[in-house]
Amino acid sequence: MKPEPGPHESELTRVTAAIDPTDPECERAAWERLDSLTKPPRSLGRLEQIAARVARIQRTSKPSVARKAVILAAADHGVVAEGVSPYPQDVTWQMVANFVSGGAAINQIARSVGAEVLVYDVGVAHDLSGHDAVIGRKVAAGTQNMANGPAMTREQCAQAVSVGVRAATDAIDDGFTLIGTGEMGIGNSTAAAALTAAYTGRGPLDVVGPGTGLDEQGIAHKAHVVERALAVNRVDRLDALGVLAAVGGLEIAALAGVMIGCAARRTACVVDGYISGAAALSACALCPQAADYLLASHLSAEPGHRIVLEKLGLEPVFTLDMRLGEGTGAALAFGVIDAACAVLSGMATFAEAGVSGAG
Repeated sequence: MKPEPGPHESELTRVTAAIDPTDPECERAAWERLDSLTKPPRSLGRLEQIAARVARIQRTSKPSVARKAVILAAADHGVVAEGVSPYPQDVTWQMVANFVSGGAAINQIARSVGAEVLVYDVGVAHDLSGHDAVIGRKVAAGTQNMANGPAMTREQCAQAVSVGVRAATDAIDDGFTLIGTGEMGIGNSTAAAALTAAYTGRGPLDVVGPGTGLDEQGIAHKAHVVERALAVNRVDRLDALGVLAAVGGLEIAALAGVMIGCAARRTACVVDGYISGAAALSACALCPQAADYLLASHLSAEPGHRIVLEKLGLEPVFTLDMRLGEGTGAALAFGVIDAACAVLSGMATFAEAGVSGAG
């Protein structure tokens, strides 16, 4: 029996219940405009599909994504005690410091597409108060070891989701029109695999990959840890928040909140790779309506990511064998999405340009 909901869980229920569907009439109008532009019909392929989807989300036939931001959530994972990563836990906070100093891959890619990176500490097991550019929203100093019991309490999990909802709301209030998700947390590919297995019913060996560089033996061990976590916690996939609390992560919960927050504010959200994909599974389990507001940036080299995208019914913009995380794929996709919207909103129609159409 589920416990009585706490204040954060109750607030989450109110937010998700108020989310409206996207507008198919705006998508239809976008397609009418796309087919009247000075080009052969559908000659820009998936670029046109992307533009029409953003039009449906923004409820306009002339969408714009002029201001873009990656919301990067960071947290630690108790499951690292099981030896699931070749990197020590300290790398989490060290990389957060690298993000805010501008030295990481996400900083370079975001800069190249004119996007900003907003870094949130949701559960890093280190004091980051000395880094002014880190937005401190710490729920706990990392999760518990999910191989021994729940990673979080339900209320901690709901609080982390609420952090993400507020992060998205704040960014949109600041004028950002396209949001991407990024993360940092040593051990979080293990949590992503456990969530993917729990929400899709696939076995651990189907969803576990090398993460930050495990060999074949390490992958087998990681799959065993995921199997243990699922068995110990007896997850019920119909209890979306319970699954996320049992085998998720604070940063993954926050990213699920970012996606829900974007949906609540009728804003497109670009999902990064496997970790963000697990957050998307969580968001859509918590609020099925959120799926209509998501765009998948890329297909990760992590084997479980394909399963995630199939479950979500999302087609990635590109496949470049990336598996870094940080929001790098989302930021890279920003340029394509921006171009798609520019085509729809800025090109002239045959009538406007005085160009003869097909006979």
